[in-house]
Amino acid sequence: MSRWNNTNVPDFILMGLTDSEEIQLVLFMLFLLIYLITVLGNVGMVLLICLDPQLHTPMYFFLTQLSFLDLSYSTVITPKTLANLLTSTKNISFMGCFAQMYFFVLLGAAECFLLSSMAYDRYAAICRPLHYPVIMSPRFCRALLFGSYLIGFMDSSVNLLCMSRLHFCDSNVIHHFFCDTSPVLALSCTDTYDTEIMIFIFAGCTLMVSLITISLSYVSILSTILKINSTSGKQKAFSTCASHLLGVTIFYGTMIFTYLKPNESYSLGKEQVASIFYTIVIPMLNPLIYSLRNKEVKNALIRVIQKREGSRQ
Repeated sequence: MSRWNNTNVPDFILMGLTDSEEIQLVLFMLFLLIYLITVLGNVGMVLLICLDPQLHTPMYFFLTQLSFLDLSYSTVITPKTLANLLTSTKNISFMGCFAQMYFFVLLGAAECFLLSSMAYDRYAAICRPLHYPVIMSPRFCRALLFGSYLIGFMDSSVNLLCMSRLHFCDSNVIHHFFCDTSPVLALSCTDTYDTEIMIFIFAGCTLMVSLITISLSYVSILSTILKINSTSGKQKAFSTCASHLLGVTIFYGTMIFTYLKPNESYSLGKEQVASIFYTIVIPMLNPLIYSLRNKEVKNALIRVIQKREGSRQ
């Protein structure tokens, strides 16, 4: 903490996405609408799963946690972005910037391994259906969730420790709309090579280990589905993991594009577009993906509405 206080930069300035006031107003309205849908969709998903007993299964336990992560993930970034789009002063305190970066990394890494846990759950349900209740016991589900947050905590702590050793004395202008690692590293007036290598190793391991787990799970799932004789059986088996596979593809595609590449290839425009997608858009898309393509969620919504109407009568 003493190292942080030695910096000559009291505050950072987030440049945002554009200098045009007209475009800023359009972006504010768009991001506000997306954020409201994100809050409504994720809170609605959590409430629906809690209210309907038939959704009290491991799959929907993880989906509840995914909704919580997405809501938290978006809340770390979006409100500050919305405020900056409306004001001419775009300052963020030194501590505020590092706090935003800390929770951003923590929640992002936790979501990677939560998606891995969801893939393993689908593997157990399709490839080992008779042993599924034993494999995905409540205790094991909680252990997977705890492990996801623990890995996120470790990643964010290492990231924060590495960044706290740097000094910022040349410029305080961050060419981004939130405190991401690469734009903040670019402001350091000390050598960042060792820090970049350490962060790259931890981020790369988090992404690759979780992605390998998901890939192996889906290879086994695909192999099992191909052995099913009936077409309807194949479609039913595939439909149970199609939503998760779509969500994984979108999330990991943007994350890998953004982080698993050398720092020299950093491109401001492309980075910002990708960052908007996984920090603001994806948290909105996930509840839509898992609800619109899921008959169980639709039926649960109908049951909850009917139950509520029946209690009123």
